This record gives sequence, C-alpha cells and structure tokens, in this order.
Amino acid sequence: MRITVLAGGVGGARFALGLREAAPDADIAIVANVGDDLWLAGVKVCPDLDSLMYALAGVNDTERGWGRASESERVSAELRAYGVGWPWFTLGDLDLGTHLARTALLRDGATLTEATARLSGRWELGATLLPVTDDEVPTHVVTDTGVIHFEEWWVRTRATARAHRFVQHGAERARVSPAALEAIRGADVVLVAPSNPVVSIGTILGIPGVRDAIAAASAPVVGVSPLIGGRAVRGMAATCLEVIGVEPDAVAVAEHYGARSRGGLLDAWLVAEEDASGLDALRRLGIRADARPLLLTPGGPAAQVARDALALALEAPRA
Repeated sequence: MRITVLAGGVGGARFALGLREAAPDADIAIVANVGDDLWLAGVKVCPDLDSLMYALAGVNDTERGWGRASESERVSAELRAYGVGWPWFTLGDLDLGTHLARTALLRDGATLTEATARLSGRWELGATLLPVTDDEVPTHVVTDTGVIHFEEWWVRTRATARAHRFVQHGAERARVSPAALEAIRGADVVLVAPSNPVVSIGTILGIPGVRDAIAAASAPVVGVSPLIGGRAVRGMAATCLEVIGVEPDAVAVAEHYGARSRGGLLDAWLVAEEDASGLDALRRLGIRADARPLLLTPGGPAAQVARDALALALEAPRA
C-alpha cells in the first residue's frame, strides 16, 4: 500500500510514528510543509522537515518536543556573544550540524528534495520525506507593528502579537516538487495529518498544483482533526484559525477544508470522541466521519489513531 501524508512538524511527526507502526509494510511518503523554513546565521533551517526526520530516526528531544536529544548549545552561545542570529531562537549543536550539511548541499546545487533525501538517508526512517516544493515560500505574519517571519511570531512573541493575516511569500510562483506530485498522484491513500490547518496544511495546499493533484487523485483523502474538544493538544492551531476567521472546532476545520465531492479536500474526517456530536453536521457537508480517541501519545495510542484513519479510508468512497 502506498500512503501519502500531508504534514507539518510535531503533530505530523507523532502521527507519522503511529502510522509507521500501524502499517509497517506500507510505502509511506510524507509531503511536508516548508513555510516555516528560514535562513538564520547563514544556514538553511527547515523546522518541520527536521522534526519529522528526528522523530522517525528516534533522535528527537521528546521532552521539549523539538530538536535533537542530548543536545548542547555552545555554538548558539557564541553566536549570541557576537550578536548574530536570533537570541531567542536557539539552535543546538547537533541541530546545527544538520543545517550546515543542508546548506552545503544546497550551495553545491542540490534541490531541497535532494538535500532532504541525502540527510534522511543517514537513518532508517521507514518513510520518505518530501518537501512540498523546492522553492522558498516563507510564512510571514502581518501584525499591528509590522510584518515578521512566522517563527518570530510563534517563538519570540508566543503568538501574543496581534496577527491580521498569514502570507506565504512567493507561493504563487512556487511549483510543487515532482516527487511530492508523484507521491500524491500515485497514492492508494492520502492522509491529512493533525497538523496546523492554517500554516502547515494550508501552506502545502497553497502551492500551485497540489490541490489539482488531490482533486484528480484516485485515492481517498482522509483527514485527522488537530483539535480535541475545541482545543489543540499542542501548538497554536486554535490561535491561527481565529486569525483567518475559522472557529477552533473540528466541524469548522472540516468545513474550511471542504468536501472533495464539492471542490474541497476531504472524503472523510476523523474526529475525537469529544467531538462526536458533530458527526451529523460533517455528513451534511458531504464528508464521511467517525469519532475515535485522538491523543497521539507514543506507541499504541498513536498507532491506533493511524489504524482508525486507514479504516476510514477503506470506507470512504472516492469523491
């Protein structure tokens, strides 16, 4: 079975770990968000690709939820002493090794897809990581005091700076990478991970060619809600949804994505048990739905979420 997952960082990584356990024989491709990417202190940083890679490799810091385990920060301390970079955006020494390697590959002419394959080839991931585009599409946030990179809004202000909108700079000129396009077209199942609908999944869908590929795909498209009882388990999905005028609610997010039979994204939508009261509303939207436990704790629970999503895919008719 060929499974393609649209995913962001931490939530996407946890779901990917569960999926790998639930479908060990599947050919899994993960089409990842690159809107969080940035150049910092001369190196290319790809937060979501790295979160996915580190988690699947088993070297991520599970306590912090990002970066490498057993990390040190001597280089970042030196950068701060020189007044270089963002003092509030700490890059660990092991993490910097990844960014330096990626930057060297890009400077030598590799595409981001090629560089990602080279980096992830160090480990047995059980999945193929694919940036949705090889082009740069940094997410900027328009705030009361000016336009800042999404990572600054997220990490430095903790989303407290009033945001008016999110802009994926250059997205209209970007092209979906050939590998990501083929992964969507050739999939037996397309899964939308419980990642941020606005700045992760929204960025992926905003790359020209992605929506058309999904619309034409023969595979069922099943999404997993990133909200449980109206709250994001992790991250700031609810805050981002409010910025674009979407209620932080499982049904509202599904309506935002839309039914594929009506020109949207989803054939089916898996929601938390706490949101089971919305199943009838989802079906009226033209989206097959089911309610199951959605906490992505390591091991069995995360794998069961993936199994439930795959089971729903088997039940969902192709739009």
